[in-house]
Amino acid sequence: MTTHALTDTRVLTGRSLKHILRSPDTIITTAVTPIALMLLFVYVLGGAIDTGSNESYINYMLPGILLITIASGIAYTAYRLFLDMQGGIFERFKSMPIARSSVLWAHVLTSLVSNMISVAIVIGVALLMGFRTSASIGAWLAVAGILILFTLALTWLAVIAGLSAKTVDGASAFSYPLIFLPFISSAFVPTATMPGPVAWFAEHQPVTSIVNTIRALFAQEPAGTDIWIALAWCVGILAVAYLAAASIYRSKVS
Repeated sequence: MTTHALTDTRVLTGRSLKHILRSPDTIITTAVTPIALMLLFVYVLGGAIDTGSNESYINYMLPGILLITIASGIAYTAYRLFLDMQGGIFERFKSMPIARSSVLWAHVLTSLVSNMISVAIVIGVALLMGFRTSASIGAWLAVAGILILFTLALTWLAVIAGLSAKTVDGASAFSYPLIFLPFISSAFVPTATMPGPVAWFAEHQPVTSIVNTIRALFAQEPAGTDIWIALAWCVGILAVAYLAAASIYRSKVS
């Protein structure tokens, strides 16, 4: 049964990836906004921002930009899932001998692949803009692991939106708050520079711990408790979103 589900997931993931390969503008569009933000903050606003450290501003703000890249990309997962729902593809799949879970996992894995490509593009542009790191291979793998976990957590949120939305605009609109969340965190300025209530929120929302962890890994510095808080947020969101998405999906296809 497990082998059957894995085979079905592989086939359906290949189907979804073909759509992306035929329209690479999806990945390009996802990367454009983060790259524009990097250009704006580094070359226009960066000189006026005091981060309290000696590192270059591109090094400081890149972790937040990577999270914005992922938050932008998962909107397309909700969009594609909504179109499949409206197009009756799920009904056709119900009449076929395939594992039901493979339909959702195909969308999730497609999101993971496309978002990691977008992240790689953004990192490439950041290197051209002066980003430098002394991170070891192990640190890079840790960063990749956190970004993958973050992508999976947000993608399952996107699945909920795609299954629940009434309109195509509603399917992708849920991602807007997620895109703006890094702006109220330590991604662009230290939280200590913010007013009291805003600083409290910034310190206790998930993006700050994730950004601080990635920043520490890139700088080859101890991540402290931030890494455990970041992992707890990602795993917690992933677990809750997965269970909610699975429940909604069962009610839709039953």
